[in-house]
Amino acid sequence: METRGKVLILGATGGIGGETARQLIREKWEVRALKRGSHGSELNGEIQWMAGDALDKEHVASAAKGCSVIVHAVNPPGYRNWQHLVLPMLRNTINAAERNGSLIVLPGTVYNYGPDAFPLLREDAQQRPVTRKGAIRVQMEKELEAYSQRGGRVLVVRAGDFFGPHAGNSWFSQGLIKPGTLPKVISNPGTPETGHQWAYLPDIAKTIAALLARREELEPFARFHMQGHWDPDGSQMVRAIQRITAQYGGVAKINAFPWWFMYLAAPFNATLRELLEMRYLWRQSVRLDNTKLVTFLGAEPHTPLDEAVRMTLQGLGCLKSRTG
Repeated sequence: METRGKVLILGATGGIGGETARQLIREKWEVRALKRGSHGSELNGEIQWMAGDALDKEHVASAAKGCSVIVHAVNPPGYRNWQHLVLPMLRNTINAAERNGSLIVLPGTVYNYGPDAFPLLREDAQQRPVTRKGAIRVQMEKELEAYSQRGGRVLVVRAGDFFGPHAGNSWFSQGLIKPGTLPKVISNPGTPETGHQWAYLPDIAKTIAALLARREELEPFARFHMQGHWDPDGSQMVRAIQRITAQYGGVAKINAFPWWFMYLAAPFNATLRELLEMRYLWRQSVRLDNTKLVTFLGAEPHTPLDEAVRMTLQGLGCLKSRTG
């Protein structure tokens, strides 16, 4: 069977990595993924799973052999140990890409930016972060740009907060609602009248696939911003969850997110401490400008909000059968 090429996905068991793998398979790519605990190489579904660890340089290099693209979508779980794990994993990806002449795809974040760049972020905005994780993300992009200057190729696709049917580790699934049950309470982390950027994972995956289909036209270090779902006053997402819940016979009330509890619990929980560091993104409007992406592709893949929320709630086990 003729394919578009071979791609290695690091982080294929996560939300963005898994969604990108599924989309690239649909578009006839040969997809490999690295997974700890695998034995050798095994075909599971349409993904070739390779045994290995993203923290092992030779594991990554071996898995990347013959791959024209490496999607670097791997992150430490629960936001923990970023300072010790994130850059070593990226450097292993860069090493493997240099050996194979691979294009590296990085799903980008808004952590790179500080308030001086808000509220509208273009690709050329100055990156002056105010958090530790933001500084690490900036360093990641600097090292990728250096790789491009040595003859490599890089694609950064930046989007807002992820949500989707397979996004278990996200603000949507861990902050707004409780997975596995029809919502009764929806928590809103945002400050009233403050805009927030959301990104539906299948739309991100389609955007990455569309850009890869035209990868020969991209500059060596290409960055694109997605608009995704812009919530202009911070209420549209929670209201969409409330609407979909009502369609399935539920009544959900919207409450303010209990930040006070996070402050109390943070000294005893590393993940909560890391999440609190990013609270500033809920206190100020931050919007990504997708003009460059639309100019290049003609349109940004976009699923209507209610449909995206319904699919997300279904994937998280929150919706059963409709009543009435």
